[in-house]
Amino acid sequence: LRNPDDRTVTDAPANAIPTRAFRIALYQPDIAGNTGTILRTAACLGFGVDLIEPAGFDATDRALRRAGMDYLEMAALTRHVDWAAFLAACRAEGPPRRIVIATTRAETSYRDFTFTPQDTILFGRESAGLPDAIHAMGFPAITIPMHPGARSLNLAISVAIIAAEAERSGERGSKWIHRQRNI
Repeated sequence: LRNPDDRTVTDAPANAIPTRAFRIALYQPDIAGNTGTILRTAACLGFGVDLIEPAGFDATDRALRRAGMDYLEMAALTRHVDWAAFLAACRAEGPPRRIVIATTRAETSYRDFTFTPQDTILFGRESAGLPDAIHAMGFPAITIPMHPGARSLNLAISVAIIAAEAERSGERGSKWIHRQRNI
């Protein structure tokens, strides 16, 4: 699906399994392997992923397929050519999506945050995090508490931790869309 302004492209194949209402957004990721792991996690857990370009690696379908193995075909991936296109897409949805930033600069633990189905949880670059300009926009911010002296966790691990909590807390009180699983 292509947006009329050609700045946002949804690469959701017919067999994509997005069933959770929340989404994960990756701001200009640096490492293909992390992005592939996140896409695989998204496919398995059923949440969508927004990729805000430019990426620090070849982000073609072929390269992402190699990084995400055969899970790319199951992932609900939306690419945005830049930050402005991503913001426009979030605001265009009805109701608009709430952007929540995951950052080491935040005071609020992800465990104490109230997630909603309209949330898009934004993660920064592996090398630099999110730009100061995005921090200054006033979005709610969450962090994963760590031992003193620890700088950060791996991006894919951080996404998995926060996505699991968003799903868990959403099941407590929100009307989330769930898929049935035969185990």
